[in-house]
Amino acid sequence: MLVKDIMVKDVVTVSPFAKVREALSLMKRHKVKCLVVEKANEHDAYGLITYSTVIKTIVAESGDIDLISVYDICAKPAIAVGQDLAIKHVAGLMTNYGFNRILVLDNNSLVGLITITDIIDTILDMVE
Repeated sequence: MLVKDIMVKDVVTVSPFAKVREALSLMKRHKVKCLVVEKANEHDAYGLITYSTVIKTIVAESGDIDLISVYDICAKPAIAVGQDLAIKHVAGLMTNYGFNRILVLDNNSLVGLITITDIIDTILDMVE
């Protein structure tokens, strides 16, 4: 089984220049726990912002969600794999390095997102 077989293709993105409040609003509206941060230009890398990132910023560091931009707090560059990679390799990458989400790129363009939950759900479907 390959990454493209189980990845989420409808990825919610956010501008790197958006404020954290806008990112939270997108997360709430789309019922997702992370957003892919768009490239600022063609030579830039994608980023990732998660609930954990937001909590760390606004609670632990007393940040203001109306003043801080997504670019300032996102993980960048985000870890990415190709869509034709075998799931077992992605699972190994996630477990060995503690990643819960990995971007899926094709020719340096975003085509999806794969999470540890996607992999677990696939395994559970096989068991039933």
